Amino acid sequence: MPPTIDPTYAEAFDGLFSRFIITADNRQLLERATLSATALPSTVFGKSEAGVEKWLLGSTPETPDKRIGALVQVWVNYGKDAPKKLESELGWRIRQGVLVVPTTAVFNALGSDEKIDTLDKIGHCGDGYEWEIEYKGRKMLNVPIMMGYDFRIERYLGYAKGVAGGNVWLMCRDYKTGLRAANKALDAIHKVEGVITAFDICSAGSKVETNFPEIGPSTNHWYCPTLRGRIKDSMVPEGVGSIPEVVINGISLDAVKRAMRAGINAVKNSKDVIKISAGNYGGKLGKYKIYLSKKK
Repeated sequence: MPPTIDPTYAEAFDGLFSRFIITADNRQLLERATLSATALPSTVFGKSEAGVEKWLLGSTPETPDKRIGALVQVWVNYGKDAPKKLESELGWRIRQGVLVVPTTAVFNALGSDEKIDTLDKIGHCGDGYEWEIEYKGRKMLNVPIMMGYDFRIERYLGYAKGVAGGNVWLMCRDYKTGLRAANKALDAIHKVEGVITAFDICSAGSKVETNFPEIGPSTNHWYCPTLRGRIKDSMVPEGVGSIPEVVINGISLDAVKRAMRAGINAVKNSKDVIKISAGNYGGKLGKYKIYLSKKK
């Protein structure tokens, strides 16, 4: 029996993001740099989250230097100080995640009039010995490092406003079927241009309310399967033992909608899924309501 689709919506909100390409000499180095730079989503703590939009591999990669690469996005919450926050977050993610990995380079991948100058937060890792070069019509900073293969980054990285927090909940029988279904949804979502899934499979959806504000968002207890029968107000349907969440950020509202639709379509006939739903907070979190089963 196919899963039912909850007549609800995912609640999404504005965010600010930068989009760039990381390249390296081989797969091992590329994966190390990319996964380091995109790890630890933490916008809930006022910092940043990131993810891989697309791996650029094969014999003729779509990268400026024709080496293998990864197209990534870094996001911060939208607000008056968001550009400064994004500059700072890009600084530490690229400095500590990419620059320290041998043979890496970073190229802008966003056509935007709004740009961040990478000299202050990244280029100055050269301690004043860095210099600017021209590469294929791009202004790059050459940062001397001990490896002998200097780190290079495009001087200006574009940024823009996008939509964050789109999501799909997959209510499954147990964690094994939950993993299987979520991976199937992710495979479809990752084919949509312009989106990332900062958590991939998120095992711990949160809520606005919390008993411990000092640690930030806490577990969405109404939807924890192991609390069904232990609390009076559990919202977990009978037979559901796992609810993986996939959270989606995208360069536009349309991109997020297309990604959510792709994820839902990938599992809408799956025997692993009992019900498809989404997380919302009654309008407390974001201004965008993305309905699962009808257009609004």
